[in-house]
Amino acid sequence: MGSKQKQTQIGQKESFERKLKNRLALLSEEGIESRKIDRDVLVKKLRANVEAINTRLKAIDANEKKNEELARMKLEKANAPRKEPEAVKEKKAKEAPVEVKEKKKKK
Repeated sequence: MGSKQKQTQIGQKESFERKLKNRLALLSEEGIESRKIDRDVLVKKLRANVEAINTRLKAIDANEKKNEELARMKLEKANAPRKEPEAVKEKKAKEAPVEVKEKKKKK
C-alpha cells in the first residue's frame, strides 16, 4: 500500500528523472542524434515511467481534494442548526393513515 502514498511516488519520480538525465547525457556524449535518442528503448521506458507517476500523483491530489471537500461538508452539516423533533412528529401526524380493507370470509 506504500506505493499509493504521495511521498513514495515523488521519490520514485525523482529516481526515474535522475536515471533519464544520466541516460540522455550518456547518449549525447556518444554523439548520437536526437532522433535516435528519442527512439532509445531505455529513454522511452523512463519517460513512460515518469508520465505514469505524474498520472498517479494527479489521482492522489484529486482524492485529497475530494476528501477535504467531504470533510468540509461534514463539518458544515454538523454545525448546521438541527430541526426540532416536534416538527418532525407533527409532520408524521399530519399524514393520514392508510385505511385497510377487511378481508372477505370464504364461504
